[in-house]
Amino acid sequence: MKDKYMKTMTSFLTRYHDYTEDELDNIRYSLEGVYLSFTKLVVIVALALILGICKELLILLVLFNIIRFPGFGFHARKSSECLICSTLLFIGVPILLKYVQLSKFALFIIGSVCTVLLAIYAPADTVKRPLPNKKKRKIRKIATTIIAIIYTIISFYLDSYNYTISYLLIASLMLETIMVNPLTYKLFKQPYRNYLNYQKA
Repeated sequence: MKDKYMKTMTSFLTRYHDYTEDELDNIRYSLEGVYLSFTKLVVIVALALILGICKELLILLVLFNIIRFPGFGFHARKSSECLICSTLLFIGVPILLKYVQLSKFALFIIGSVCTVLLAIYAPADTVKRPLPNKKKRKIRKIATTIIAIIYTIISFYLDSYNYTISYLLIASLMLETIMVNPLTYKLFKQPYRNYLNYQKA
C-alpha cells in the first residue's frame, strides 16, 4: 500500500518538472512522512474514540507538535516501531490523566526540569534530517526553550481553572523531552547529533 502511494505521488509530482536526485530524495522522504503520519493518526484516533479520550488526545497532539516543530527529535526507523511508541505515548498519557492528578507545584517542577533538559538537548536531529547549520540550531534551541517556559507558566496559572489543559501542557513537554534525549536514541540504537557526521563528510 505504501509503495503504491509513493510510486503514484512521485510519478505525479515529476510529470511536469525535472528534479535532481537530492530533490527526489527529499520528496520521497516528505511523502513517506505524510503517509506514515496519516496511517498512524487514523489508528490512534480510532483507539482514542473507543476509550473516550479523543478530546484530550487532540489537545495533546496540537501542544506537542507546536514544540516538536523547533525541537525536532527522535524518529523511529520502522513504521511498526513508530506506531507502537506513538500509541503507547499518545494514548497512555490521556489515560493517566483519568487516574493521576498532580499538584500545581508538581506540574511546575516537572515543567521546569523539562525546560532545562530541552534547553540542553534540543534540537535533536536524525540521520535523514541532520541540522548542520549552527545558526538555525541556535534559533531552534531558543524557540524550544521559550515555548517550554510559556507552557510551564501557563500550566501553573491555569491549574486552578482547568487542570486538564495544565496537565496536557506539561505532558507535551515530557514527550518532547523524551524525543530529544540522547538516551532515547541510544535505546533504539540510533546515532545522536548527526550534524557532526554531516560536517565531517
